[in-house]
Amino acid sequence: MRYLSTRGHPDRKHFCEILLEGLAPDGGLYLPERYPQVDAATLSRWRGLSYHELAFEILSLYIDDIPAADLRALCARTYTADVFGSPEIVPLKRLEDGLVLEALSNGPTLAFKDMAMQLLGNLFEYELARRGEELNILGATSGDTGSAAEYAMRGKKGVRVFMTSPHGRMSPFQQAQMFSLQDANIHNLAIQGVFDDCQDIVKAVSNDLAFKRRYRIGTVNSINWARLVAQVVYYFAGYFQATAGNDQRVSFAVPSGNFGNICAGHVARMMGLPIERLVLATNENDVLDEFFRTGVYRVRTGADTHETSSPSMDISKASNFERFVFDLLGRDGGRVRALFGDELSRTGRFDLSADPAFREAASRYGFVSGRSTHADRLATIRDTWERLHVMIDTHTADGLKVARQFLQPGVPMVVLETALPVKFAATIVEALGREPQRPAKYEGIELLPKRVTVLPPDTAQVQAYIAAHCA
Repeated sequence: MRYLSTRGHPDRKHFCEILLEGLAPDGGLYLPERYPQVDAATLSRWRGLSYHELAFEILSLYIDDIPAADLRALCARTYTADVFGSPEIVPLKRLEDGLVLEALSNGPTLAFKDMAMQLLGNLFEYELARRGEELNILGATSGDTGSAAEYAMRGKKGVRVFMTSPHGRMSPFQQAQMFSLQDANIHNLAIQGVFDDCQDIVKAVSNDLAFKRRYRIGTVNSINWARLVAQVVYYFAGYFQATAGNDQRVSFAVPSGNFGNICAGHVARMMGLPIERLVLATNENDVLDEFFRTGVYRVRTGADTHETSSPSMDISKASNFERFVFDLLGRDGGRVRALFGDELSRTGRFDLSADPAFREAASRYGFVSGRSTHADRLATIRDTWERLHVMIDTHTADGLKVARQFLQPGVPMVVLETALPVKFAATIVEALGREPQRPAKYEGIELLPKRVTVLPPDTAQVQAYIAAHCA
């Protein structure tokens, strides 16, 4: 298996090369040259496997430069009931006929990012030890990626983490999870701007090839293919739990800001998993919903990015979206480079509404979309608690609200539960008049001492900080 850039760079690379690299040299994102195909016989063989065994089977289709025994051991060490709270790892919870929640939020930081990040930490440590090298990870977070990355990498040999986040725009619980870590290899950088400023800094540093090579810069954001392919596993696991046989189709509803979570669903569907619809849910920052409705992809400025009660989706530049557009346009790297590297930079938008390929977004690729507001979140949280006795967080509420618009008879709708309610307690109190339950290990976390450096949205200052702390 080799990997190529969405922008047409001629190099073809192995998995472990792109694991440590992040963006391609031309600024593109890596994808496999082809998606391995999974037939009915394979689905039957995989049905009933434990989660770590399923992870090995799927990942081994994409990773051929780690010995099978080592990859199997990495999966077994990552996906345990001790870490994720149950033998199923991602158990399903029935809400009502045809509608279920898939729990992705039982890991160390109570958000779905743990599902991939725990594996990524083990992969990084394994590969760096094999090479005798070190890696400096630069990331951007709107809330959950940062804590998941830091908890996965804390204490790992050969790894430092430099995590940027939008200053003052995460929930108090999210901030406390990250900033209270005292590990020497963890560095928190609060950027005076919005998440897109953080993401722009990460991309700018990744595109500074001399700096990237000198300081061995890698990424853990979902631009890293290893994270995305690890997320593919829970689409298969959810499918097997939601169906009795492989002749049944399912739909998945996914709260989405950066297009990483739902892009993993796209990959699963391209592999042959019987997914009927991929239902993309946004909050008031509805860049992706606008595209799937109109064909126009129009990024917003920081001033036009709303601060909402589902803050991990307060994103107006969906970095993973380029991977889907690459597939949508027949894997034409030159055209993708023109759209994302030129037109988007010049005008802040591109328009595919007249392109015949756009009409295939739903018919061929299964995508539909919708939007949720603060009032919708409150109503959905309240209804789910009062009528179904299930408490959900704000992002899952966005997914559930939009999911209801696309229910089909006979097709189970699996809503991805992306975080636990305690991470967004203020909105839960607003909706229900009561505090969400808090795991005992997180009692008083907001009162712990914090380690964080506040910086302006300036790439050079972030680079200077990295250089000063890599000596």
